Amino acid sequence: MSARPHMDLEALPFPVLFADIGGTNARFAILTDAHAALRHFDTVETKNHVTLEDAVEAAVLRRTALRPRTMVFAVAGPIREERTQLTNCPWVVVPRALMETFDLDHVLLFNDFEALALSLPGLAAEDLEAVGDRLPPEDGTKVVIGPGTGLGAAGLVHAAHMWVPVPGEGGHIDLAPITARDLAVWPHVERPGERISGETLICGSGLLRLYRAVAAADGVAPACTTPAEVTAAAEAGDPVAVETVALFAIHLGRIAGNLALTFLARGGVYLAGGIAPRIAAVLKSGGFRAAFEDKNPHEDLLRSMATAIVVHERPALAGLVAFARTPTRFGVHLEGRHWVR
Repeated sequence: MSARPHMDLEALPFPVLFADIGGTNARFAILTDAHAALRHFDTVETKNHVTLEDAVEAAVLRRTALRPRTMVFAVAGPIREERTQLTNCPWVVVPRALMETFDLDHVLLFNDFEALALSLPGLAAEDLEAVGDRLPPEDGTKVVIGPGTGLGAAGLVHAAHMWVPVPGEGGHIDLAPITARDLAVWPHVERPGERISGETLICGSGLLRLYRAVAAADGVAPACTTPAEVTAAAEAGDPVAVETVALFAIHLGRIAGNLALTFLARGGVYLAGGIAPRIAAVLKSGGFRAAFEDKNPHEDLLRSMATAIVVHERPALAGLVAFARTPTRFGVHLEGRHWVR
């Protein structure tokens, strides 16, 4: 068994088992052939299984007689050739061990936001909720960014009649204070390191970190202890929580605008992950778009770029499935991510 070098991949052997593994949850599905309906399995919490192999056995193989010949995974973290450690989860993905354990012919790994990017051309109008006056167009370079357990981002470029995903760690780019209110809140932000990155504030734990900083800036004792409590308090009208969620949307807009400029994302910017749909009303209230467009001297360019929330329940899996059905539609570099018996 070896990692396959870069080459064209015209088809995968079926059945194919798909997994979208995030910091908190893992989602699984099986496809019996390129034209079949997808069979989903229950979402599992990563903390309830010691290893990925344990989760696959418990969540999938005990619930079907099908035995996959191929596994295609989306993992939260940068892909390594032999052992991929997930960023916000203790699981380690070892493709050669997976092939031995489950008698596989192929294993492919994608970054989780790379898989999300693969889904974008196939999302229907009902899978999206516009933030602004329109949905993104079908064509053009696209960006996806998503706050959840962490902050992920990826691009999708249309070139040479193919969609080419561009994975990266854009969620870790620097975030800086801009307004007077930012400068009042910033000194109170708890910093995991020396700097404040996008993920410092724009993720689940970042929302709580931002809430505590806003409370400290106002000299108020924080009442919320979880991100869910912050969003619930905001919905109930608590002023500190209301401002926190509003600032969260603004900071997300700034980072999204930076990535839109970097990729020249005329095909739109998509907001994915678990948090965006929960704060859709705030994202659509104006602060997100204002921050997104505030990119002098390119305000007009940013105004021309559509933004939308992905409300599809399992978009990363949808991206993996789109690739498995028609690999030739996508320009995916296989070196270091594709293992063959």
